[in-house]
Amino acid sequence: MSLAAGYDLVIFDLDGVVYVGTEPVAGAPEAVRATVDGGTPVAYVTNNASRRAGEVAELLVSMGVPARAEEVLTSARAAAELLAADLPPASPVLVVGAPALREEIAAVGLRLVDDPGDRPTAVVQGYGPDVGWAHLADATLAIRAGARWVATNTDVTLPSPRGPLPGNGSLVAAVSAALGGRRPDTVVGKPEPALFELAARLAGARRALVVGDRLDTDIDGARRAGMDALLVLTGVTGAVEVLRAGAHERPTHIAADCSALSTPDEISRVPAWQDGQAAAGTWRVTYDDRRLVLATREPEAEDGDPIAAVRTLAAGAWAHPEWTGVGPDDAVAERALAALGLDRFGSWPVSATH
Repeated sequence: MSLAAGYDLVIFDLDGVVYVGTEPVAGAPEAVRATVDGGTPVAYVTNNASRRAGEVAELLVSMGVPARAEEVLTSARAAAELLAADLPPASPVLVVGAPALREEIAAVGLRLVDDPGDRPTAVVQGYGPDVGWAHLADATLAIRAGARWVATNTDVTLPSPRGPLPGNGSLVAAVSAALGGRRPDTVVGKPEPALFELAARLAGARRALVVGDRLDTDIDGARRAGMDALLVLTGVTGAVEVLRAGAHERPTHIAADCSALSTPDEISRVPAWQDGQAAAGTWRVTYDDRRLVLATREPEAEDGDPIAAVRTLAAGAWAHPEWTGVGPDDAVAERALAALGLDRFGSWPVSATH
């Protein structure tokens, strides 16, 4: 049975998992189609509040990803639903963000205002490429005057073809600094569990799998929601971050990309640490003098899957959070660590605090 078939819903993060900017991640459309064709429902969840659900669905379809608007849940939509449930109809709300966020707020019957002098009941802050100083200044004034502060998400960066760029969390941090360090009253997006819980509720799912590329949002949020998680290494997270992951952001599965959904569960699952070792694929990891030691289980084999090595090393690192180094036990392992960028930990220790 495939990994996806073991769940009644697969929830995909978008940026860094299915696409980066306006380009699909290699193999992602095929992986999603295979999941749908295999009979497992899907949902798409994103902290990005700059597009409405219909726009996101259209973008996905243009990339060859099967998607319907009702399968897409954005932090903008979730923020609007939250405020509509808490505020009287036509309550004044100041929106900082993209037009899509304004449209979602208006669609639930709240009244948009653009001036802090209109005494908004709430300020909703989301990412928008055109957000500038004047917008942040208005938000600061309204919040200081008593408006409830809702952030669609606090992602410090967002992925792009040029690399990570400032995200909504960076803009939230600017307002927070102006308010003397105050934090938003409510954060809707990941790692808060609301998006995942709402996606599962809308789909009637009891056992959902979250697919994400970020430990601090996708994986942390999945764990808070009580869901299993597949980390794909197509976005911002690399091998070093996986080994340093705190207990609250450790995925159930790790894979190179979404194609793992069509493979058996055990192939991508992080192995258990038992009897002083962990093993996955052709790899074995032991622990010696605060070092994780990677070795091949088949000395005569050619180079093995480096992502399987990551899973095996992760099991060792999470079982021994005091680890300070990584090293190979043979030439095959040495090449794998170099491919993963972990060879630099062989000659000098990393910080003992991860």
